[in-house]
Amino acid sequence: MNQVADYVLQRLAEWGVRRVYGYPGDGINGLLGAFDRAKGEPEFIQARHEEMAAFMACAHAKFTGEVGCCVATSGPGAVHLLNGLYDAKLDHQPVVAVVGQQKRLSLGTHYQQEVDLERLFADVSEFCQMVVHPGQARHVIDRAFKTALTTRGVATIIIPNDIQEEDAQPSPPKKHGSVFSSVGWSRPRVLPDPDEVRKAADILNEGSKVAMLVGQGAARASAEVVEVAELLGAGVAKALLGREVLPDDLTFVTGPIGLLGSKASDDMIRGCDTLFMIGSSFPYSEWLPDEGQARGVEIDIDGRMIGIRYPMEAHLVGDSKETLKALIPLLRRKEDRGWREKIEKNVVEWNDLCERWAAQHFDGTINPQAVASELSKRLPDDAILTADSGSGTNWWARNIKLREGMRASLSGTLATMGPGTPYAIAARFAYPDRPVIAFVGDGAFQMNGMNEMITVKRYLDRLSGPAPFVFCVFNNQDLNQVTWEQRAMSGDPKYPGSQTIPDIPYAAYAQLIGLKGIVCDDPANIGAAWDEALASEVPVVLEFKVDAEIAPIPPHIMAEQGKKAAKAALHDPERAGITAKGVRQKVTQYAEHLPGRGKS
Repeated sequence: MNQVADYVLQRLAEWGVRRVYGYPGDGINGLLGAFDRAKGEPEFIQARHEEMAAFMACAHAKFTGEVGCCVATSGPGAVHLLNGLYDAKLDHQPVVAVVGQQKRLSLGTHYQQEVDLERLFADVSEFCQMVVHPGQARHVIDRAFKTALTTRGVATIIIPNDIQEEDAQPSPPKKHGSVFSSVGWSRPRVLPDPDEVRKAADILNEGSKVAMLVGQGAARASAEVVEVAELLGAGVAKALLGREVLPDDLTFVTGPIGLLGSKASDDMIRGCDTLFMIGSSFPYSEWLPDEGQARGVEIDIDGRMIGIRYPMEAHLVGDSKETLKALIPLLRRKEDRGWREKIEKNVVEWNDLCERWAAQHFDGTINPQAVASELSKRLPDDAILTADSGSGTNWWARNIKLREGMRASLSGTLATMGPGTPYAIAARFAYPDRPVIAFVGDGAFQMNGMNEMITVKRYLDRLSGPAPFVFCVFNNQDLNQVTWEQRAMSGDPKYPGSQTIPDIPYAAYAQLIGLKGIVCDDPANIGAAWDEALASEVPVVLEFKVDAEIAPIPPHIMAEQGKKAAKAALHDPERAGITAKGVRQKVTQYAEHLPGRGKS
């Protein structure tokens, strides 16, 4: 070992880092040379853009539970990391970013690409430190990892390029001011106060209509969540980041919640007398009980986040699994199962409605709901699913039913466009033998997903294989989610100047660069297109030409949004289609209550 850069990579490897996602630049030339000398321990994975590298690091953390790591050059490269790092910050994922900086000699001189990186990364980082002495590298790296793991957040290490090339000092000199740190961290056992646990049990035992809402914080407590739901006769709704906590084939799992949620979840929340939130910071008050309607119990490991979404009576600050284990012996099984039976009936009706909606195709155009529904029937075991932000997320949340062992994630709190594709790539690197399927809108695919297909091409030998690797692109030439938000939230018609995007041959582009491309524009061929994609041993771009006029109808339409949507429809360039199709879908929802349904 010769240089600080070599020592940095060795220390990353000692912390368990196997892959560092990044893009080169002269601000990290020392590190790039060290990556070459490290011979893959750790490995440098070349993304097409630093933002994508940060998304990949975040996804690695989400899908593995390990620290994700990314690297970028000074100045503009460092700036590019920020969106992906904010995704990690807001979704509470441990990520360490290593960024270059100009030589110490030139700092403060308004030098080329000189950016005040400590100030730039101050908000996104739980820990941010510049290495200004070779002997400092050890404890800065160690503290970055310990902080990222402890706070479940971002830590940033800034290394000027002259420091990268100085002689390494694995052990700093033994003198005043030196510290000697170590590699290592262990997950703490965090339990709430026993009196608060008893208080929570009393509230839950007294409730007759308990609704549970779980988020990603409950991911390690699946068995305990099921046991509590059975004892309380409760239903369980899942925030988007909590999709994988419980499989969707459990009869009491009501599915997603909120604007893109299920009616079963909405009915449960609107009818409950007790709300039990576990590991979720779901923020939308309009989809939670009215204040005063329900008593509240919440579990969250972060005391800063407890009781800030709904007024709670019992605040259980602790690890979800450990807290539920302490709570379960104090709960009494509810003998009256009427509430549970109603929830299960609503789940069956909701799933049936989703299938009937998906079966409706208008004017020979593919209904995007059917794309998700047909995949759901074909999902391979142990599949990992990612989604981008857009109208396709609605169908990903509602129409795809996860089974035991499947994984799923997306940008939850930041809800940014762009991560669906890099999330899938990072998942495939982490689990090369598992099926990986991404749902991406054409807007997000044009924004950056198409470029990351070049990354797939770059590592084609690593990312191909018997397990399918599919990027499903919804081609409707519309930034569709924002279009519907304009209508429902602002009362404005679709503005083609901002909303319409070019029709690009995504499947043909995939074929052009050596991947497999499949295009489907016929509703009759949706299933066959999925079968072909899932049988491929080469990564696939599966392009569906879908109807932009299928509204992501919320579980219940709020009066103000209904008025604004009606106002927007008066002048909307697609008013005829959205009106006719929206009416048809709503009629389908209430058809079972119409006289004569089911009669010959």
